[in-house]
Amino acid sequence: MRRRLFTSSASPAQLATARQAASLLLGYPDEELLGRLPLLRAVVAPLPVEFAGPLGRFLDHLETTPLDRQQADYVETFDLRRRCCLYLTYFTHGDTRKRGMALLQFKHLYSRAGMTLTDDELPDHLAVVLEFAATGDAVRGERLLTEYRPGVELLRVALEERRSPYASVLQAVSATLPPVEAADREAVLRLAQQGPPAEDVGLDPYGATPFAPPEFMPRPTSDVPSGAPA
Repeated sequence: MRRRLFTSSASPAQLATARQAASLLLGYPDEELLGRLPLLRAVVAPLPVEFAGPLGRFLDHLETTPLDRQQADYVETFDLRRRCCLYLTYFTHGDTRKRGMALLQFKHLYSRAGMTLTDDELPDHLAVVLEFAATGDAVRGERLLTEYRPGVELLRVALEERRSPYASVLQAVSATLPPVEAADREAVLRLAQQGPPAEDVGLDPYGATPFAPPEFMPRPTSDVPSGAPA
């Protein structure tokens, strides 16, 4: 089904700025990021409120939280909880062969736009996709984000449920995208209930714990996905 053309009240430059800021804020927190906070403040403040509000709240968090605590929280949130995985193809393809093909498609898109990744970067990391949309190819970048929207929304919901400061960043990312369609809502529900696909015939890669966020299932899980990137 063809999606409707998204027309935002924000300018292309504002969308790019919001996505670039979100990309930086979804990276592992370090001294370099803290050194960029004044610049991030300056570029985020003039943005429309749907971007400036949540991004500004997260900048407040960075400015008032010790770096070692930020780093521990990042690892605990994104590396130890499968519902908070930042790798978009994991949500749709899980640990299957199709994921490898999807990663190649990401790389081809980036290469055509002149964007080269380092060896330690996977192309489906949300921060990388946001950077591509902001500085590489805005049209193809938004298509990627829209195609993998169910994973983005499930990540947002999981972060909101945990009351994670990173939920604000995902709220800003969602605000740069078209309104969630019925098909996407259904995909989020299905993904929350069933988890990503797997090729382990006869095995339950999720054990007895649900993949769904609490609004869909009663108890959250903190398991690391089998074979999921760390």
